[in-house]
Amino acid sequence: MPSATPKGLFNRLDEGYCQEKSLQSLGRRDSPLEVFDQCFMGLLPVDLNWKLAAKFHSDGYLVIKNFLGDDDVASLKKAIETIIDDFQPDQHKSVFTTTDTPKQARDTYFLESGDKIHYFFEEGALNEKGELIVDKQRCLNKIGHALHWLDPDFKRVSFSNQVKDTIRDIGFKNPAIAQSMYIFKQPGIGGEVSPHQDSTFLHTEPMKIVGLWFALEDVTLENGCLWFIPGSHKVGISRRFIRNPDQSSPNLTIYTNPNPDYDETKFLPGPVPKGSLVLIHGEIVHKSEQNFSQKSRQIYTFHVIERENVVYSPNNWLQPTDKLQFPGVFEN
Repeated sequence: MPSATPKGLFNRLDEGYCQEKSLQSLGRRDSPLEVFDQCFMGLLPVDLNWKLAAKFHSDGYLVIKNFLGDDDVASLKKAIETIIDDFQPDQHKSVFTTTDTPKQARDTYFLESGDKIHYFFEEGALNEKGELIVDKQRCLNKIGHALHWLDPDFKRVSFSNQVKDTIRDIGFKNPAIAQSMYIFKQPGIGGEVSPHQDSTFLHTEPMKIVGLWFALEDVTLENGCLWFIPGSHKVGISRRFIRNPDQSSPNLTIYTNPNPDYDETKFLPGPVPKGSLVLIHGEIVHKSEQNFSQKSRQIYTFHVIERENVVYSPNNWLQPTDKLQFPGVFEN
């Protein structure tokens, strides 16, 4: 068995070399992806970071089980309970009524969330008058978008040495966290997330974005696991979500193109156990189904952008503010 590879070696190797080298070192002639799948599943020893990096760059996503320990999972869930306890629905729900509230008010609340902790209701949690029809603890779709900076427990996990090593291993030189979310996927009402690419929303030139998606509960087919089209990150993005350049429009944000129709047969499910980390390439097509079960699917996720020789688009919906520039991963 070869010795461990220094961190970051994958940055100096192309994907084909990594795959062939892994086959030689393991004495196997299976297909590269089959070997990586077996390594990931624990059927073969893994002691080289570039094996996992190669799988990520080949497939566009990677599952790392047991990334978070039970204590970390418990601390994040406890932290979000405290945030919900402090949440006053009456102070926020007025901008989420389905009929009377101008879309501009909802857009403004969304656009101003980058340096704050804002609350976003689950569709079906409010009636047409903006009245809650479910319990406070079950009314939220997500909380975002500065948890990684404003809450100490989320900040500790987001800037942990383990996260830094992982980001470094997949090739980032000067990364920063752009935004973060806690997503609840509430039992019975947790809505579907249609097929999308994260770089649609957080665009850079050249494109270099990765999502870190932490399962805080067991994620199953029944409660709304992620689904991916492996390799779809290699063909670029289909559209962008930007601030509307037409300042006379009531719509403050727009998509540049309609969402394409994807072949549903190409999606593969990604159920994962509690504590897993899913790395999500910014350009891979992924989705999740509605939660029809009686169990929630709580996750924490944040998105990392590269800053070295990369330009963050000035018309992205999310922009750094005087209050919160995108904090560097390695500096914090």
